[in-house]
Amino acid sequence: QVQLVESGGGLVQTGGSLRLSCAASGRIFSSSVMGWFRQAPGKERETVAAVSWSGGSTYYADSVKGRFTISRDNTKNTVYLQMNRLKPEDTAVYYCAAAPLGGSYDSWGQGTQVTVSS
Repeated sequence: QVQLVESGGGLVQTGGSLRLSCAASGRIFSSSVMGWFRQAPGKERETVAAVSWSGGSTYYADSVKGRFTISRDNTKNTVYLQMNRLKPEDTAVYYCAAAPLGGSYDSWGQGTQVTVSS
């Protein structure tokens, strides 16, 4: 497994920006698919974005396309989520997760709170 620690959450006004970071250790980070997920109170967890091991392939939920950017730096064992033009509906606890190649997400961070005020 991979040990993951998120940071960068906080309180921001509508239209503002935040950058989340997820530092990894353990299993070889560069061979893992990395994803960002979020869960708002009373709602199910949803996938926000994901990035392939090389960074060459990405996925975004429709709700964040054009506003969020996922990236990774394998030399720093870190994955990022740049969030721009934030909306109140982006308020949630954000988690990063790692999946081995061909496998399911099996390592999760503790989460970081993002609150967008209107």
